[in-house]
Amino acid sequence: MTQEPKVPVQQRGRGAHSNDSGRYEKQARIAEDDGWNTIEEIPPLATTVTFERPKTIITRNDSPDISFDRSINPYRGCEHGCIYCFARPTHAYMGLSPGLDFESKLFAKADAASLLERELAAQNYQPKTIAIGTNTDPYQPIERQHLVMRHVLEVLARTNHPVGIVTKSALILRDLDLLKPMAEKGLVKVALSVTTLDPLLARRMEPRAATPDRRLATIEALAKAGIPTSVLVAPIIPGLNDAEIETILTRAHAAGAREAGYVMLRLPLELRDLFGEWLLAHYPDKFRHVLALVRSVREGKTYDATFGKRMTGSGPYAWMIGRRFEAAVAKLGFAKTKLKLRHDLFQPPARIGEQLKLF
Repeated sequence: MTQEPKVPVQQRGRGAHSNDSGRYEKQARIAEDDGWNTIEEIPPLATTVTFERPKTIITRNDSPDISFDRSINPYRGCEHGCIYCFARPTHAYMGLSPGLDFESKLFAKADAASLLERELAAQNYQPKTIAIGTNTDPYQPIERQHLVMRHVLEVLARTNHPVGIVTKSALILRDLDLLKPMAEKGLVKVALSVTTLDPLLARRMEPRAATPDRRLATIEALAKAGIPTSVLVAPIIPGLNDAEIETILTRAHAAGAREAGYVMLRLPLELRDLFGEWLLAHYPDKFRHVLALVRSVREGKTYDATFGKRMTGSGPYAWMIGRRFEAAVAKLGFAKTKLKLRHDLFQPPARIGEQLKLF
């Protein structure tokens, strides 16, 4: 029998309902409602941004079930507050909670552009597509002020380096002046994540992300600008948004998306309890059913990290979702193969020693 968690009072405009300590902390801190305050008396949770100074900016991976071997994350944490975000547990590495801390205590990598320029200038660097937005959204609200993604994109544009971007934000349209020339050279493609077309469900799941209609409008604007655009139905949450697969694909294709993908809900580590709290608070009648379906696609567990299974799940229900997705993609005329970006135009920036020779 599934044990139903206690549901703390939710902060206005936030996705998570709790802020329990990270798994690496020596002491556990769990907030309890003493009954003296009401939700109207709880002040909004402020967002704070700390500048992080990493030594490198390009992250490498050798995972066999993803299509890129390098990525950049301009920010740690994400103000969008998506309750399903599989990146939430990474905040524990910072001594913070994957709950409310993840969406309110953020880290900006202010030196990302200069670090990128240095790494691209390395003598042994071989260009391949850099993925941005695979962990946290590079166009989350704090990007308006900090411009980390903008400066990274400027370096990539100047060096003719290929990049694939994933976002659920209309803020990407700010950078059309960079994206359009890159697209003309075959150097960029963009994927918009559309989880649901229901504005109420979207606001509950993704409280500070763009509305579904605005994401579709962003797909349309990007496509009209000549930028190869795809749609990600991600994540598919069994019993909650899976009925929308065909409708999302239809609307996205009409807006101009020409590639499509999906990811099954992933609930690693602390995310399992955070999602359970959220589900019980907003959809108590679906709590047991949704989690039962989640376990059915994860071989009885809430998450299976096995390569080849973690993105799509396994079992009859996962098989059905896959066949529905494939049928809709074929019927609508989405591309059968993924667009390959050009790597042969790369022009590495001058190394420090070479720059000094100019004086």
